[in-house]
Amino acid sequence: MTTPAALQVSTTALTPAHWPAVREIYAAGIATGHSSFEEDTPSWESFDAGRLPEHRHVAVDTAGRVLGWAAASAVSSRCVYAGVVEHSVYVSPDAHGRGVGRLLLDTLIASTEAAGIWTIQSGVFPENTASLALHASAGFRVVGVRERVGLMRFGPLAGQWRDVTLLERRSPAIG
Repeated sequence: MTTPAALQVSTTALTPAHWPAVREIYAAGIATGHSSFEEDTPSWESFDAGRLPEHRHVAVDTAGRVLGWAAASAVSSRCVYAGVVEHSVYVSPDAHGRGVGRLLLDTLIASTEAAGIWTIQSGVFPENTASLALHASAGFRVVGVRERVGLMRFGPLAGQWRDVTLLERRSPAIG
C-alpha cells in the first residue's frame, strides 16, 4: 500500500534487515511509558517467534528509512480463535502526524482480511489519546477497560497501576 504522493511512504513486509530500525522505534515507544508494559525491546528471535510472519509490516520512505511498523500475534492456539489476532503499531517520533500509523493499520487490515481473520484486537493505555484516535479512525471500537490490570515497573509511571482500553475491529468482510 502507498500513501498519497505528498507523503511518499509505502509499506512492505518486515524482515530481519528492518530489525535495527524497528527495534529503535519500539524502544522509543516503550520509553514514553504510554505504549507498553514491556521494559525492554525483545531480541529479533523473540520478536520473530511471537509475531505472525504474514502480518508484519514496515512503513518506509523513498530513501528506505523505516518510519513505523505493525505486527500481529495469534491470541490463542485454540482453533475457535484462529480468526482473532492482537496487534501492535509503532511510529517513529519524527514521523508522527504524517499518516504512517493509518497506512500501517490499513495494510494490516488488508493482510488479515486476505487471510480470513475476522477480529483484530489491541490494548491501549487510556492516556495514549493519539493511538485511540488512530484506531477509531480505522474502524476499531472500545469494547471495555481493564482497570488497574498491570503495575508499571519502569519510567515516570513506575509503581502505578495502569488501566488498558481494549479495542477491536471486526471485519465487515470476514465472519
